[in-house]
Amino acid sequence: MHFLYILYSERLDKYYTGETPDADIRLDLHNKHHFKNAFTNAADDWTIKLTFNTDSKENALYLESFIKRMKSKTFIEKVINNPSILNQILEKRA
Repeated sequence: MHFLYILYSERLDKYYTGETPDADIRLDLHNKHHFKNAFTNAADDWTIKLTFNTDSKENALYLESFIKRMKSKTFIEKVINNPSILNQILEKRA
């Protein structure tokens, strides 16, 4: 089991998208600046806005890459409000 996750920093008004086997642990690592050169080091108020369960790491990575290629805050907010969009993206991939 793997998750796509979307974090949000109110202070930065920015989203961050990633993948992990455990979203709660990953959130803690981001907020404690565990990833030294990461984008998330700019804030310590990250909160989870979405976790989406996938059946494989490959699918989680695909969704992460898809969202990052969109480069759209509006798209990320649509996904948060309607996670079924992610199922549609995976179905089109198959």
